[in-house]
Amino acid sequence: MKKYTAEGVLLFITLIWGATFVIIKIALEDISPMLFVTIRFLLSSLILFPFLKKIFKETDKAVLSGGLILGLFYFLGFSTQTAGLQFTSATKSGFITGSFVIFIPLFQIFFEKKIPGRGSIIGILLVIVGLLFLSSKGESLLQVFYELGSNFNIGDFLTILCAVFYAAYVVYLDLVSKKYHYLPLVFIQITLTGVLGAGALFLFSAAGIENIRFNLNEHIIFTFIYTSVFATVIASTLQTKFQKYTTPSKAGIIISFEPIFSAFFAFIILRETVSFFGFIGCILIFTGLLASELLNTSNEQ
Repeated sequence: MKKYTAEGVLLFITLIWGATFVIIKIALEDISPMLFVTIRFLLSSLILFPFLKKIFKETDKAVLSGGLILGLFYFLGFSTQTAGLQFTSATKSGFITGSFVIFIPLFQIFFEKKIPGRGSIIGILLVIVGLLFLSSKGESLLQVFYELGSNFNIGDFLTILCAVFYAAYVVYLDLVSKKYHYLPLVFIQITLTGVLGAGALFLFSAAGIENIRFNLNEHIIFTFIYTSVFATVIASTLQTKFQKYTTPSKAGIIISFEPIFSAFFAFIILRETVSFFGFIGCILIFTGLLASELLNTSNEQ
């Protein structure tokens, strides 16, 4: 029951994250990317202050070390994705970021000395093909590959790095969340992400990479409330607490539903439509989840 509860919780988290795509996309018209990341995570850290007594009680050097490594992976994933979005399209960014499921088996072998089961491998392959289709606005297979393969640039490379860092985060979270209390891990990784975001903001601004802008309005306020409370504090707490009851490969496949939820919210809020190939992609991603569930083998239990 813990396994199915964990997978249900991860799917719920992915639904929360799916809505952030549209919300943040609108907000970035009034705030620069790294400034948004900094405020979001520092605000999230402040929200956890009432739990500091419990956090410090459960924290020692080992917990601190684990939380800092998690936070580093977390920050590197967010920063490279945000920087990459300045140079590449949302379509290519969505596909490349979702490809983190490819790297999860590699990090499982490196960190945990485990080989993912047959069901997970088949599920990952189906998810990658599904993401490829879902990310395309074209109506032909040739158009799908042309859109994703044309004009490879620095933004695409940074987004590949994001996928690598997030895959490492998911696998390392599987290790440390089984050993330590989830609350200090959540606080440490969120706080470190905010602090490193502030440092990156200073460097990017000084180097002329990011022109700081901030226009406070109702949508910006709503965006910070949603992303800080729901998409960061609640989502990170639930993921850190429950992911240990499933496998990293299964968690990656479930989180790959995010582009489906993003497309749904984009249709509801922005009236963006999904192509015929997009619908096929949704079916393939769902099939990948079923394959990983039904064909799972014992070496991943």
